[in-house]
Amino acid sequence: MRVYNTLSRRKEPFVTIERGLVRMYVCGVTPYDSAHVGHGMSLLAFDIIRRYLEHCGYQVRHIQNFTDIDDKIIARANVEGIAPDALTTRFIAEWETQSRALNVLPATQYPRATDEIGPIVAMVERLIERGHAYAVDGDVYFRVRSFPGYGKLSHRELDDLLSGARIEIDERKDDPLDFALWKAAKPGEPHWDSPWGPGRPGWHIECSAMSSTYLGGQIDIHGGGADLVFPHHENEIAQSEAFLGVEPFARYWVHNGLVRSGADKMSKSLGNFVRLKEIIDRGLGAAFRLMVLQSHYRAPLTYSEDALLAAERGLARLRLAAGADAIEAAGFEEESGGTIRVADLAHFAEETDCRFHEAMDDDFNAPEALAALFELARAINRERGAVGSFESIEPAQATLVALGGVLGLELENPETTTAVDAAPFIDLLLRVREDLRQRREWALSDLIRDELGSLEVTVEDTAAGATWTLRRG
Repeated sequence: MRVYNTLSRRKEPFVTIERGLVRMYVCGVTPYDSAHVGHGMSLLAFDIIRRYLEHCGYQVRHIQNFTDIDDKIIARANVEGIAPDALTTRFIAEWETQSRALNVLPATQYPRATDEIGPIVAMVERLIERGHAYAVDGDVYFRVRSFPGYGKLSHRELDDLLSGARIEIDERKDDPLDFALWKAAKPGEPHWDSPWGPGRPGWHIECSAMSSTYLGGQIDIHGGGADLVFPHHENEIAQSEAFLGVEPFARYWVHNGLVRSGADKMSKSLGNFVRLKEIIDRGLGAAFRLMVLQSHYRAPLTYSEDALLAAERGLARLRLAAGADAIEAAGFEEESGGTIRVADLAHFAEETDCRFHEAMDDDFNAPEALAALFELARAINRERGAVGSFESIEPAQATLVALGGVLGLELENPETTTAVDAAPFIDLLLRVREDLRQRREWALSDLIRDELGSLEVTVEDTAAGATWTLRRG
């Protein structure tokens, strides 16, 4: 297996620190608003990578954080007139619901920055002791020029950074490039005690501390969106390697491409984003996964309604071949234009399996792997039409379903409704229940809670609203 490393700008053989174990840290969301499809793409990209690693026999220790204290969070909470933790709890619950709806495997742990103040302060203290950081007026800054390797991830020179960037001048800093590890408290903002006075952590140190706490020093994969390469991940390398005294902090830096809307990056600041919830509520979560799979994880993904609906049609063809939609098969026409007819479908399925693994071993090349699955699906559908028998195609169908499952595609119809299918309806019931509670109609409110409980759905009321989890037997 070979993996592209942003640090070296080339594909490298994948060799883990500890045999059979992958330590993977992926930067998570800042929960100040609902997620858009750009967040969804990153979530799915690393879910697919993790699934394939586990398929190959690795144990994956996957940490994904929540940056639950940030200027945007504070500003949004002030607008709504609520506490920042109430705001983040609400959007974290929404994120968890959407992750389930997208059939994403849960991370090993989801640390929150506000729960990790102790390790953050300890890391900052050690950086000061080693001469890599300094305190001034309650703030603490990382001394960039104390770390010779600064710029190695983004491949930038310090002098170029200084001349080419718009840097806010702060005469208290030793160097304009120095960045905040700890920020002194401001009136009305959340803060915690520290040796430098009350304050809160800087963004970059949060991830370094959480990675060290939960994965223990050096890690195998550090992931995130391409927009995090600089300054966030560059700063993480400087902090973590200065703290640990070893390098590299992460063996492989893996970055997913960004979602585009037309010619522009999709973002909340540009107002051209589509909320993830809109896709899920339309029942197109699986189609969105397929859409992500059709583009290499490192490449930009151009989102459009037409592309999403085309992915939905592609998913229907895969499910038809898998036998999931056999009842509707008589009314479904396979795409024309191909010439695949195979004398030995079972042998063709074996070849597909080899092509699939060769593609995924080459830097998780999902588009090539998916192309092999679509060719197998076409062969299955045409063979079924030719012989009129399901027995001859069952081994190939089993291969198609199994390999689709490696990518997180559920190609067989479940016999019963799952939490993934039911998530939008459960959320709707909880919104109705909240309205009933506001009107003090306690009996009906309790009835909804109890009935959901009988369906293995646990409802928990919090200060930020109700959340739910599925009990598994």
